[in-house]
Amino acid sequence: MEYIIFDLEFNQGFDKTLNKTVSNEKCPFEIIQIGAIKLDSNFNMIDTFNAYVKPEIYKDIHPFIKKMTNITEDDVKDAESFPQVFKDFKKFISSKKNILVVWGTGDLKELYRNVNYYDLPSKLLPKSYINIQEHASKYFNNPAGKSIGLQNAISILGLNQDKSYHNALNDAYYTAQIFIKINNPSIVPDVYIYTPIKLSQSKRKSKKEVDYEKLFNEFEKILERSLTKEEKKIIDLAYKMGRTNQFVIESKDKKVNFKKR
Repeated sequence: MEYIIFDLEFNQGFDKTLNKTVSNEKCPFEIIQIGAIKLDSNFNMIDTFNAYVKPEIYKDIHPFIKKMTNITEDDVKDAESFPQVFKDFKKFISSKKNILVVWGTGDLKELYRNVNYYDLPSKLLPKSYINIQEHASKYFNNPAGKSIGLQNAISILGLNQDKSYHNALNDAYYTAQIFIKINNPSIVPDVYIYTPIKLSQSKRKSKKEVDYEKLFNEFEKILERSLTKEEKKIIDLAYKMGRTNQFVIESKDKKVNFKKR
């Protein structure tokens, strides 16, 4: 049995004319990088996986994504397509008996959503997974529903930060280091069950328009100043990301909480 610690980077559509984020309802977040670390049962690192993915849905890198990840069109233009990278990733995982380890379940959800978009088989993916962010939050005694961020966890544990964040392989490496550091008998795998979002539901929701002027005004009241154009773009993107429910988790007291990546 081995542990596959993986992380993803995503892209979204961006309409330059309208200066706004646009999404394909079937796959609003397109994977453009998969990074993974493989640990043996004794928590020794035995292999790594890192691959960019050539975008097919959103061919240009969203300005915010480019700024956050430093991934550019040049990085992905000659990359393999998602079906090929996914095939390679499954080979890297090697066995359904292995356990997936993630920093939040959002990456699991988007992996399955991208797989479904390309009509690829997901039955060979391991169902057992560990959300190490959840266990790290308990380890640091965070209040219920308050999840710790990856960089904060690394800093508090005093682990070496010699790699940049928001890179799939680097973030997988950091997640692996936290997993090794806090591992204890109470950390046991869960079973992941992917529930596809029905497009009909998404379409009904999309008919509702957002009053951005009111939304921005609320932020300006809180900050007691005017928002910059860049801040408005970030708020717009954060709102759209939240509506996809990719960061929603169900806590053990059945309350729905949001967690930061």
